[in-house]
Amino acid sequence: MLSRVSKSGVWVISGPSGVGKGTVCQRLRAAHPEAFYSVSMTTRPPRPGEVDGLHYRFVSVEQFRDLIEKGELLEWAVVHGTNYYGTPRQAVLDAVDDGRQVVLEIDLQGARQVKQNLPEAKLVFLTPPSWDELVHRLEGRGTEDADTQQRRLATAKIELDAIAEADHVLENADLEDTVRSLVSLLGL
Repeated sequence: MLSRVSKSGVWVISGPSGVGKGTVCQRLRAAHPEAFYSVSMTTRPPRPGEVDGLHYRFVSVEQFRDLIEKGELLEWAVVHGTNYYGTPRQAVLDAVDDGRQVVLEIDLQGARQVKQNLPEAKLVFLTPPSWDELVHRLEGRGTEDADTQQRRLATAKIELDAIAEADHVLENADLEDTVRSLVSLLGL
């Protein structure tokens, strides 16, 4: 089923928590709405201001496990040891069939699955300007408690060690520069 998208323009935007994946992808979407931006599913509760269906599709653990069993996810993972995240398969396939560039904002575990399922997909790995800046950004979000922040930072160290897996690496020091570089890579 996935072979029909092997030459598609599927772009996976990944990087550690706090690097700015969401902000970069929001800015990219505002500038280039013609691309398809997949809305990931998660079992975590919404953060303040997040809207179901816009930021994520919030589902129960039972609903998520049912989708896994039915093979309806392109990729999925348990992130930070606590919550499920995943990408609905059919929406991506439909967008590719329509000839649209596809942008997936997902963690490294999910990016690896996409690359396995869609070898032609390109992984763009966002890095922070420094470790201290990543810690500052993550703490500055104010969306997680101290234990959750520490789990995310431990995961970030592992993810940063996997940078060689990326097709492209962009340092997210300046939001506008990062978005311009991403637009250039995607050919938008």
